[in-house]
Amino acid sequence: MTALAAVFVSSLVFGGEAQYQDIRYMLDETHLTAEVIQNPKMSGELVLPAEIKVGQNTYRVTSIGDKAFKGSKGLTSIVLPKTIERVWRSAFEGTGIMTNKANWKNGYLMIDSVLIATDKSIKPRFVVPAGTRVIAAGAFMGNKTVERVDLPKSVTRIDHETFKDCKNLQKVDIEDNITSIGEEAFAGCGIANNKNKWRKGALIIDNCLVATNDELPAKYVYKGKKPLRMIAERAFANRKNLKSVTIPDGHTLIPVAAFYQCENLTTVIIPESVREVGNFAFYGCGMLKNAMLPKDLKALGAGAFYGCGNLREQVLSDSIEVIERATFFNCHNIKHLTLPARLRRIDDGAFAGCSKLEELELPRTLVHLGDQAFAGCATLRTMAVPSGIASLPKEVFTGCTRLYRVDLPDGLYAIGDGAFDGCLALERIAIPMNTFRIGVRAFHNCQHLRGIVLVDHIHMIEEGAFMECKMLEEVVLPASLKELGKSAFAQCVNLKKVQLNEPLKSIGDAAFSNCLALREVQWTDSLRYVGAEAFINCKNLFEPVLSPLVDVGKNAFKGCKQ
Repeated sequence: MTALAAVFVSSLVFGGEAQYQDIRYMLDETHLTAEVIQNPKMSGELVLPAEIKVGQNTYRVTSIGDKAFKGSKGLTSIVLPKTIERVWRSAFEGTGIMTNKANWKNGYLMIDSVLIATDKSIKPRFVVPAGTRVIAAGAFMGNKTVERVDLPKSVTRIDHETFKDCKNLQKVDIEDNITSIGEEAFAGCGIANNKNKWRKGALIIDNCLVATNDELPAKYVYKGKKPLRMIAERAFANRKNLKSVTIPDGHTLIPVAAFYQCENLTTVIIPESVREVGNFAFYGCGMLKNAMLPKDLKALGAGAFYGCGNLREQVLSDSIEVIERATFFNCHNIKHLTLPARLRRIDDGAFAGCSKLEELELPRTLVHLGDQAFAGCATLRTMAVPSGIASLPKEVFTGCTRLYRVDLPDGLYAIGDGAFDGCLALERIAIPMNTFRIGVRAFHNCQHLRGIVLVDHIHMIEEGAFMECKMLEEVVLPASLKELGKSAFAQCVNLKKVQLNEPLKSIGDAAFSNCLALREVQWTDSLRYVGAEAFINCKNLFEPVLSPLVDVGKNAFKGCKQ
């Protein structure tokens, strides 16, 4: 895993957390949904809200995650909103809700039309009560009593590990109401252990492909008597021998992680009927070259082509409005890509590591750029940021070593931390008039940056903002600036002249350290603090005589002329 990948994986897995009315949530800013995460010390009666407001956004509460309330012995009851779409059985393990036998009926635990769990007192043929909306992930897991399960029309999903290790389970009718099947939903159950249910390395239940094994042929084409209705999540995951696959006509979804880590997969034939590609669908398919997406595709999930290093081209449907997190992360052979005309969002790391991407035109409709969106796009040369972008996010162009021109919109108010860090070819950039913040290491190591005008709206130039900009020769600090961050212009070895302006009061530690060519600084009467080593080793600068009101840090002018 590259350093860039290591940095980014954590944001993919964990995202942003928030606490609302003493409950912790994981937020999905793309879909504006929230999942309840680990809250091990809850007690009493709890009413979950249907939505929460965090900052300027309102999030629907749709999921109760793995181990969310596990071990909360004092939690005696909970009210679930109708917005809940997914629950894990493990969320309630060890809680007063699950340990109280009075909450169980005929071998199952039900909370607000959500089937949470079953036990050995269940009947061999279990009819899930009518009106049940959700069956928890793992609800039947390990149940050795159940032999058949009848699902009501109200249930639309068989979730992760729902029937895992149900050794005696022989029948579950998967009818048209079921629209998705989670990973390992039937792993180790009686059905999966029946060899007659498998066809050429694929487990087929009611014309749904549930799982595969190592007997799967290298070139897989479904040839059942009836059309294949559905593919389960992770159905082909880790099939190292798989080289090509044809998804049958009529399918509208390629599910989550369907081809996860199929390292030798080179070709996928995707029918025009597909409207959605799930999260991580082709994650880690490093040999994948051909996977042309349908012209009417509406959604492309997070990490869908993460690490598909041999993918050379892709056409994106104009119906797509969001490119989610890490969708094309480390697709380093893609050179050209046309973005959808109605695109609104490019999320974190969407094109990070696309080192051969030479050009990309951002549509005018774009209103959001995520952190590291183009990080490591080493051959990207120019970029025009649309007017809808109010702030450049963290490390958005870091490591774009050949980027020499960037046009920023007039309304841009902030340049985020590390936004242009390591953009070696960047020579000039016009800072918009409304910009008030230049972030930490924003232009660090822009070794060819020669011309920059710091406009008078700038209030913050953060730590290391222009550190190691070796070709920078002159700087006029804006009249709006009160504090200059640590190491802001450190090691700008060709910087000759600096003009300080009112109302600057503070120069941070090492702000101009090792500026070897610095000869002239125009001081200001407003100055009250010069940080430690602020001008250390500026050997061509005469040590100034400053007002007694100025506090001078240790070694501030060490190495300067006397």
